[in-house]
Parts: sequence; C-alpha cells; structure tokens
Amino acid sequence: MNETFFTVINPVAGHGRCRREAGAALDGLRSAGVRLEVVETQHAGHGSALVREAYRNGFRRFLGVGGDGISYEIVNGLFPGAEAGERPTLAVLPLGTGNSFLRDFTTEREAEYATRAIGEGRSRPCDVLRLKHRDGIIHYINLLSVGFAADAAAVTNRKYKRWGHLGYLLGVFTCLVKLDRRPFPHRLDSEPEWDRRPCLFLTFNNSKFTGRTMMIAPNADTSDGLIEYVRWGPIGRIGLIANLRTLYDGSHVRHPLASRRAIRRVDFALDGPVDVMVDGEVLTLHCETLDVLPSALQVMV
Repeated sequence: MNETFFTVINPVAGHGRCRREAGAALDGLRSAGVRLEVVETQHAGHGSALVREAYRNGFRRFLGVGGDGISYEIVNGLFPGAEAGERPTLAVLPLGTGNSFLRDFTTEREAEYATRAIGEGRSRPCDVLRLKHRDGIIHYINLLSVGFAADAAAVTNRKYKRWGHLGYLLGVFTCLVKLDRRPFPHRLDSEPEWDRRPCLFLTFNNSKFTGRTMMIAPNADTSDGLIEYVRWGPIGRIGLIANLRTLYDGSHVRHPLASRRAIRRVDFALDGPVDVMVDGEVLTLHCETLDVLPSALQVMV
C-alpha cells in the first residue's frame, strides 16, 4: 500500500481561507514526517475524478483540505470502486466553512485536532451511506436531508450565495415565509406501509452535526452500521421559530411532532426529483433507495 497521503485541496473553501492557510498546515504535517502528494481542484467534481484515478494507481490514504464538500468529493471518488477492495483511509484538514463531520469527535479547534490525529495515526472505522437515484449513485458520510433545510440551502445557492452567512439567513427567511410542508413518500426497513405524511424535513444521518453546530441527529454513531433517521412533522411558523434553538442542542427530537429511528434501509416513492442537501452540497435528485456500507472507510480522528 502506498503510505503517502493523496492530498486534495479545495482552494476556494471557506471563502478563500483554505488558499491562505493550507500551505502552512501541510508544511506542519510534512515536518511531522507525513508524506503528501498534493493536488488542487479546479471545478466541482474535479476532486472525485482525481481521487478515482489515484485509487486506481494504488493510493489508499487520502487527505481532504477544505470543508465538508471536499470530503464528499473524495468519498464519491473512492466509492463504489473501493467497495470490493482494500478499505481506504480518509483524513480531513478542516479549512472550510462548515466542517461538520469532525464535530462528532471533538469540541477543540477542529484544524488542530485533525493535525494531531494525522500525525499520531489515530483512526477508526466509519460507515458510508449509499443513495441510489434515478440517474446514478452517490455516497456520503455526514447527512442527507430533504425538506426545509435542503430548500433553504437551494434558495441560498441560487439567489444569495455571494453574501455568505447573511445569504444563508436570507434563504432561511425565504423558506420560512413559504414554509412548504409536504410529503416525501418513503418506507423504512422494507416495512409494508409507506409514510406519506407531510413533514417539515427528513434527514438520514451518519453523524450528528450539520451546518457546523446544528445537532440534527444527536443519536447518530458513525460506526454502528445504521442510518439515523430524523423526521419533523408539519410544525407551523411560530412553532418553528420558537423551537429553532433546539436544533442546536439536539432536543428537537423530543418535540411531539418529531421522531427518530436507527435503520438500515430506506425506499422512496417520490413523484419526481427533489432538492437534496448532502454533506454541504445541494443536488436535485430522484431518490430511490438508501442503505449503509458498514465500516467501509477508515477515518483519522
């Protein structure tokens, strides 16, 4: 196995923070004896293509430098090819905006924590979640969401992205005014009944956090071989505003309109494509099935 880390930098992550700080961070790893082969992404999807080729060329250790999006691209470069091969290792230097995944493992400054984990060689197994949709397959390690959160992210990307965090707040406000509570027909673990009830959102989680500090799935475990399913029913505007704070400490799952389960499979019966937020990316997909690849990845944390 090639012990060198194939290192993929997203230079625009964190509104340019990654470009400014990546050099010094990588020099620190080299000083600790970590071998790196470094490339930069040039456009969306480029990281996946680079990683796919690197895996074919014998690399089994990968380092993402950026936000949650670069981890997503690396995972989708590794899978499905790595399903039948040697389990790859993923490390992350969080120099992006969200950096949600590492929040499951530390309350420290994530970049310092990640640097120590890589230098010390600390790692643990991690599940990979696999979504099959009408046009292909995607893989992720954080969460996939439909409904309010995905709608807000989609509106932000399409209208307000250039305004940063303020733009996201404008996206949330836009969706709060509209508050589209609708069904996403699905069933869990091949149960006979389909859930066609309107809801505010559904999330299918491998880890606890999204948006860096929002604990959307407080019971999630990245290595339990299960999908943490969280549903929030058709709460009204006043109720949502009053309970927004509970999304940050995980207590929203105790709301009378909320529910959660640990599951292995989801089937969807959607009428067409919907906006999906997955590991910080917004896609429009016609979802079909979701399942889990237990311990398919080794993560350095």
